[in-house]
Amino acid sequence: MLDASLKAQLASYLERITQPVEIAAALDDTPASTEMRALLKDIADSSARITVTESHGGPHRTPSFSVNRPGENHGPRFAGLPMGHEFTSLVLALLQVGGYPPKVEQALLDQIRALDTDLEFEVYVSLTCHNCPDVVQALNLMAVQNPRIKTTMIEGGLFQDEINERQIMGVPTVFLNGTMFGTGRLSLEEILAKVDTGGTEREAKKIAAKEPFDVLIVGGGPAGAAAAVYAARKGIRTGIASERFGGQVLDTLGIENFISIKETEGPKFALALEEHVRSYDVDIMNLQRARALVPGKDLIEVQLDSGASLKARSVVITTGARWRNINVPGEAEFRNKGVAYCPHCDGPLFKGKRVAVIGGGNSGVEAAIDLAGIVGHVTLIEYDTRLRADEVLQRKLRSLGNVTVFTHAQTTEITGTDKVNGLVFKDRASGEEKRVDLEGVFVQIGLVPNTDWLKGTVTLSKHGEIEVDARGQTSVPGVFAAGDATTTPFKQIIIAAGDGAKAALGAFDHLIRSTAPA
Repeated sequence: MLDASLKAQLASYLERITQPVEIAAALDDTPASTEMRALLKDIADSSARITVTESHGGPHRTPSFSVNRPGENHGPRFAGLPMGHEFTSLVLALLQVGGYPPKVEQALLDQIRALDTDLEFEVYVSLTCHNCPDVVQALNLMAVQNPRIKTTMIEGGLFQDEINERQIMGVPTVFLNGTMFGTGRLSLEEILAKVDTGGTEREAKKIAAKEPFDVLIVGGGPAGAAAAVYAARKGIRTGIASERFGGQVLDTLGIENFISIKETEGPKFALALEEHVRSYDVDIMNLQRARALVPGKDLIEVQLDSGASLKARSVVITTGARWRNINVPGEAEFRNKGVAYCPHCDGPLFKGKRVAVIGGGNSGVEAAIDLAGIVGHVTLIEYDTRLRADEVLQRKLRSLGNVTVFTHAQTTEITGTDKVNGLVFKDRASGEEKRVDLEGVFVQIGLVPNTDWLKGTVTLSKHGEIEVDARGQTSVPGVFAAGDATTTPFKQIIIAAGDGAKAALGAFDHLIRSTAPA
């Protein structure tokens, strides 16, 4: 099943196991079970501490297997073959069950172990989804730490009947005790915040008790991470409050233009950002959404959705941007019911079906190209009179036989009953309305800055971006900004990181030129 190189890597990782691991498999005579049987043999051959037992079918999904300590049966379960992006999830499950400590803060581990209710999670994934492993790994870790927690990864491509029955049209999708729990990327902290209702209140009290910072960064993407590193290196009291550390990067599949890093993936890059920040004396406060900015003469206050607030002598805003909606009837109603924003994650769920991509820029054309290799047919709709993507991408698009392109077209409605069944657009030249029958719509029309919470406080452009000068200074003294939330042109990771460094240096310069408090 595994090639020689991957077997060698696996054996190297599994040397870290210190305790016996028992894999209990439910298999039959199907080709999928044959593949799983071969994978489990390769795993058992890679470590003397791992044993595999097999049953023919049973109460569990077939094929599937669970990873357990001896005498236990609540370990993480994998229904379907955990390859592709999920192979890492399998390796981590083996290591953690085998006694290798997870790289998680002790406070989070204590919070997991203190949960005193039965929780059974089911997470549906596709093997090409780069967000799915984060959810699978978080739930696996919880199952390893607490015997009252069970979790199963379900590969949607193999268990298509369940996908249809539960009307799952986006991954990752998580069910808890048989009820929908969440969709999209969820971090361990986010999952715990949803199941441990008292955790948010406890965290808010801790945050409210913090002393003022010299510089407080709001936002945890590349701009925020760079600002935190540059501020901390100056030896000043630095804090960073972010809704989710990594920001948009977490939703990015491939990164090939960050100079000195030939290629990487968004979640991996985001993890590296956080590790770099944590190597300095920075107070990281995750899952904290800013609600309001209150300027002050000596201290600036940032109020949070949790009810807590933070104060600082200077603030750097790096809240980034989010996917832009087309804001037509049906978009909100059918989100995760046919309307999607990540072709890499959700594309496999539309195998052989008809989909549309809205947007003719680089992201839209790239999405159409990727989807064309999976789905039955792609309809690309662009508002402008021509596609705006790079010519190399347009040439590739034109070479595909299952793609239809409409330019000078305005999407007016996404239709459906319980899920998407079509799309209506208007020919902007003739005014004629046309309908396309399809099962999925992927929206790829750019980004909108996360600055709603700043209206009336700092000067914003007509597009909602924070106006900044060459040093990152906003219209409010002591408040700086960087990255995709600002008027800085060209929204790129490398530009955001440079902006963050510049804004942090600007904030430091402001501090040393200001009168220090008594």
